Amino acid sequence: MQKRLAILAVVIFLLIVGGYIAFTSLGGNTPIEVSLVNRSPEPLSGIYYVGTPQNPELQSVFEKIEAEKSLRPGSFLHTIYEVEPAGKLDTMRVFVGLNQLLSGDDIQERIFPEKCYLLAKIKANKWVMPGPEKVKEKLWAFADSANLELSEFFIDKIVSENEVHVIAPIKNK
Repeated sequence: MQKRLAILAVVIFLLIVGGYIAFTSLGGNTPIEVSLVNRSPEPLSGIYYVGTPQNPELQSVFEKIEAEKSLRPGSFLHTIYEVEPAGKLDTMRVFVGLNQLLSGDDIQERIFPEKCYLLAKIKANKWVMPGPEKVKEKLWAFADSANLELSEFFIDKIVSENEVHVIAPIKNK
């Protein structure tokens, strides 16, 4: 009986160590880098979506912007969740756009009057990337320590599958 418990303890220990090593190798312990950028966020062109997360129209909006992105080298997908849904049936409002000038009937521009912003860089595999709340906490803490007041929205810039930048504009004084 004690031999089985010892083997079980060793197996559990090895699973924990293996899980931690895998987590770390995927970038799970990579810190979130926050810096102050002294210029306005880039203007964006894109589409607003208002509806539920389950609606196929949301996927259509992302596909349209991804198609535009593929035609414009050097552009990045940006999202601004103005109203985040609490559940599957809640209404959300999201802006999906590019840092390039787009044209079309449903295309709108977002120009930001803020003169500077905080930039959080997250580099990790999508499976271990920190959640949005953790990133926002880090940005709010940085802003508080620097005596800065953030605007009430965050811009997610998708650089690659394993890198996301979160832009937090600072209110003008």
